[in-house]
Amino acid sequence: MSTPTAVAPLTIEDAETLVSAARKAAEAAGVTVSVTVLDAGGHLLAFRRDDRAVLISGETSTRKAYTALQLNAPTADLVDLVKPDGPFHTLSTALDQPLLFIAGGVPVHRDGRLIGAVGVGGGAPEQDHGFATEAVGTLA
Repeated sequence: MSTPTAVAPLTIEDAETLVSAARKAAEAAGVTVSVTVLDAGGHLLAFRRDDRAVLISGETSTRKAYTALQLNAPTADLVDLVKPDGPFHTLSTALDQPLLFIAGGVPVHRDGRLIGAVGVGGGAPEQDHGFATEAVGTLA
């Protein structure tokens, strides 16, 4: 019987790296955003809202991160699945969970294991997805 290898959890340092990288990418694009980082248990590790980011971006970034974490998939990959003709069209209302199926949430993996998620809100969905993906790439 083999013993599973322990995977280091997402740390505060990792979370700060993710926030910084996402904000840097957004700043380069001239977009003000909010960035949320959750650990594998869905607990908040880091949050930052740019001064001029729309207020709702704080909520959307958090919900995007939560959705990416719970479904272990980028929210950009889930958008079509919850459309009226999609196979999971009732998922967003069936559960009493803060799911949000808008691009901008990306799971974070280490050694193939899910260790958390990052969510970005404030730009166009495709921009938010790009900023989150770029941030996750900095941890590799």
